[in-house]
Amino acid sequence: MRTLFGENILSPSPTPRPQHNPFELLFHSTASAASSNASTHSSPNQHGWLTQHLQAQQQAERDAADQTTRQPAQHVKRKGHPKLLFMGLRKSGKSSVRKVVFEKLSPADTLFLEPTPRMERATLQSFVPIETAEIPPNAPVTAPEFDHRAAFGNAGAVIWVVDVQDEYLNAIGDLIQTAVFLAENYPRVNFEVFIHKTDGLSEEYNYEAFREVRQRVQDELSDLGHGDRSVSYHQTSIFDYSIFEAMSKVVQRLLPQLPAMEALLNKLCSTCRIQKAYLFDTSSKIYVATDTSPTFLRDYEVCSDYVDVIVDIKQIYGWQKHERQSQDTTSQDDSVGESLVTYDRSGDTYIYAREIDE
Repeated sequence: MRTLFGENILSPSPTPRPQHNPFELLFHSTASAASSNASTHSSPNQHGWLTQHLQAQQQAERDAADQTTRQPAQHVKRKGHPKLLFMGLRKSGKSSVRKVVFEKLSPADTLFLEPTPRMERATLQSFVPIETAEIPPNAPVTAPEFDHRAAFGNAGAVIWVVDVQDEYLNAIGDLIQTAVFLAENYPRVNFEVFIHKTDGLSEEYNYEAFREVRQRVQDELSDLGHGDRSVSYHQTSIFDYSIFEAMSKVVQRLLPQLPAMEALLNKLCSTCRIQKAYLFDTSSKIYVATDTSPTFLRDYEVCSDYVDVIVDIKQIYGWQKHERQSQDTTSQDDSVGESLVTYDRSGDTYIYAREIDE
């Protein structure tokens, strides 16, 4: 049924908005009232937008102030050669490791070493020069007055030495503090833990101590929010080859050429049917690369002893090639040292050594 009336016939019509009279004179009080009335009738969305804008500006200022006051030291990209930084408690064996591996000191002579009163630096001159430094245990490493940039700015790895024959649980607190500091300020520095002085102890005790130290460190780092921090653990002793094998793995992680060298050694082993290939630094007995086949400590020990023999013989019968001789027409193969020896009674196992230079 159609009617002549609309649907909203019973609803009241909206009140019209008051129109401003352009001919009306406004005095000061009237103008202020009008302005206050206009501000009162302003849109609530406009008020909300202004409030949010003001709060955003204040939050940005607070964030900038916090970032300025709490900004960690920027990590400097490592330049030059690998740098190893030794840390640990007093009498943990830091100096002994440095002297035996990088300065060819006899392990028996390390018993008479004096404590390290200040930071000591040394460089192993080889085809892969390695810089080493030792921080004394009383140095306030995490304190603001310590020169962190000079110590950790170009460091490749921090090696924390734990004496497993002592109350090693006391060293975990300082170890965790240093690991957290490095994770927050220098995340690119590798953190290595040497569970040291494992000689003379039973295998069961060494395994339990190794497991306990690793578990405690991982739990503490997880509780502090750094569970994803990568930490490597090694069982070491200066009276066997474990210290050289652990140091080799530390140095390998700092070499960007490692994948290429491993690929070349894999190709060499597959082509020449070699069981295992090592690329040794003869001055320190550190192998900077090896192929991807399983590594056995017995093979490394034999090769390391053979390197010692070669170095000793070279010091007696070797010669240094002068720069004038480099332009000689003599074949280059005449100056390359190589040897072949067997260490098996059956004569079926051989060690082939070939010395290369720059």
